[in-house]
Amino acid sequence: MSKDTNDLVVLICGDSATGKTSSLEFLENQEGIMYLNCEGGKKAPFKAGWKTYTITDPYQVEKAFEVAETKPDVHTIVIDGLNYLMDMFESVHVLPSANTMQMWGAYAQFLKNLMMQSIAKSTKRVIVLAHIDRHLNEDTMEMQVAVPVKGSMKGKVESFFTTIVYAKRVPLKKLTDYENDMLDINEDDKIDEYKYVFQTRPTKETVNEKMRSPRRLWKRNETFIDNDCNKLLKHLEDFYS
Repeated sequence: MSKDTNDLVVLICGDSATGKTSSLEFLENQEGIMYLNCEGGKKAPFKAGWKTYTITDPYQVEKAFEVAETKPDVHTIVIDGLNYLMDMFESVHVLPSANTMQMWGAYAQFLKNLMMQSIAKSTKRVIVLAHIDRHLNEDTMEMQVAVPVKGSMKGKVESFFTTIVYAKRVPLKKLTDYENDMLDINEDDKIDEYKYVFQTRPTKETVNEKMRSPRRLWKRNETFIDNDCNKLLKHLEDFYS
């Protein structure tokens, strides 16, 4: 029997260029961050002090979690991003295989093992970044929003996470009713008239998006906060403590 489930695991979703990776900039003690780059070594949009590992085979991620447990100085593991990691599995393991049906099964099992073994057993804080996809549900005629993966795991990624926030770029006029200590409107925001934020809970306009959190983690006025992973994780730590 293992320890209790890791409480400090978050999924940060969003469209491209909404500040997912940028939200990592203000994490403290960056030399203790194991950054697993699944995007072909793409550089962060700021000068980062973390340890970067360029992933070229998805199974290296499982190994990275094992190695991190032997390193007391590592406090946070970042997977950037989950879509690219699963696309990589398809390219490296599924498509070249003589038995693609068998490897699609391995694709699903890899994701399950990642979530239910590597991440669940980790003693480190874990941040997973992912792009979202939108499609029309023809049965309900509603737009569905989800992290896209293929095969039997389609539509199931979010079910593994207790805390999910969406990275967004929001006009300031939409933030006027959400004043809180974690939402800082600075001078640049005022000039630009928009702000990069995390949305922590759904609104009537975003009922089909899959924000998720433990009960009472977020007050209603905390629906939008700074896109700052340091603030996000600190809030989680305070909640669970």
